[in-house]
Parts: sequence; C-alpha cells; structure tokens
Amino acid sequence: MELTRRKITDLVDENYVYAYALYYLGIRFYEYPEDTLEQVCRQRGLDVAQVIRRLESVASPRESTPLPLHDLPVDLVIEYLKHTHHLFIRHKLPYIARLIETLDPPRTPLTDDLRTVFPLFVEDFIHHIHDEEDTLFRYIALLHRARHRRVNPGRLYYQMEKHSIQRYAMDHDTHDDEMRGIREITNGYTPEPAAGQRLRVIFLELQAFEGELQTHARIENEILFPKALLLESEIKQLLGQATKMN
Repeated sequence: MELTRRKITDLVDENYVYAYALYYLGIRFYEYPEDTLEQVCRQRGLDVAQVIRRLESVASPRESTPLPLHDLPVDLVIEYLKHTHHLFIRHKLPYIARLIETLDPPRTPLTDDLRTVFPLFVEDFIHHIHDEEDTLFRYIALLHRARHRRVNPGRLYYQMEKHSIQRYAMDHDTHDDEMRGIREITNGYTPEPAAGQRLRVIFLELQAFEGELQTHARIENEILFPKALLLESEIKQLLGQATKMN
C-alpha cells in the first residue's frame, strides 16, 4: 500500500524514525493515530509529495562516505563536534523531551521516573556541552592559532599554564557513560509488552541517542584528544625555543 493511504500509527510502527521526521514537519504522530498520511497532510496544509520524500529519505538514507576526520586539522574536527552538539541540543533532545512530557495516562513509576530524570539529564548534558566548548574547544582553538603565530605569546603562556589536554582527556573518561541512569530505569530501553506506541518510540530514541553519544565520545577520544595532545606538545616546544632565543 502506498504511503499516502497508510495510517500514521502503522507508519510509526513500521519505522520509528518516521515519527521524528513527521514531528519536524509539524505532525505529532500521537495526535493522528487513526488518520492516513494523506488526511493529515490535508488537515495541516502540507504538500503530501514533499512529506513522502522526507519520509523516504529518513527510511533509506543514502550511502555516504564517512568524513575523514582522522585527516582533518583539529579546528575542523572541533567544528564537526560543535555541529553535532547543535543537533543534539536543538533537535534530538527537545523531541524526546516533548514525547516524555506528553505521555498518556495512566501514570506509572516508570513514566514518573522518566519525567523526573530526563529533564535533569538534559540540564546536565547541556551544561557539560557548553563547558566543553567554552574551555576545551576554546583552548585547542588557541593552540591551533598559535601554530600559525596568531596569538600573543604572553596570553598563550598563561593559558597553557592554566589548561592541560591530558587532564581534559582524563576528566572526559569519567563522563563517558552519561546515560547510565536512564538506561537503568528503562531496563536497558526494554518496554513492557503492553507499552503504548509513544513509550516504545521514546525507548527507541533513547537507545539511538546513547549510540550517537558513544560515537561522539569515540571521535573525541580517538581523534580530537590525540591531535590536541600533539598540537599542545608542538606549541610547548615552540615556546621553549622562543624563550631560549630571548
């Protein structure tokens, strides 16, 4: 059956990512469970052909060549990570939060826990992201500029006394399992057999988000920190040479 004649609830059951795509097209899947895609598009004034193209694109993403992050300079690796931060904070987390906020009754210990714990997780996560960008990323960017002689030596020396890539890397390891609490209260993202569709989608999104965080952490641990450590060592040598010349 073509997508236009299928019910929204059936589409989401087939592939939970449809729910995310529909959400950002203005369609809350849980508000139109018995309506077909064509009916909802008519109600919302949406071009059904464009909506279908969007659904098809998320259901069958094109094969893309992974970014050669190992080969990129450290400043571009940082830009990539900051872009990922933006997607997390502006898109993925608000979507999951909205699903949790609007969970249907009855209330259960699990849904109460989710309503309590997830906002706290988001608050801590956003604080961590901003702190990382304002300290670690800014320091690495300073080192990158210093390699090209675009930094005041006095300021550079002060910042290098204040910061340490090795210390940041060690601290980062202690924060790698940020979703442990959510994973525990959801029993490893395993819904009860009688769980409603929205809760099933929430669990799938939480599980996918944890996977994205793990990928993000690997990029930082395996690419960003090694590059930054080498860069910091290089700048220390340059500063040492400059001191001897003076």
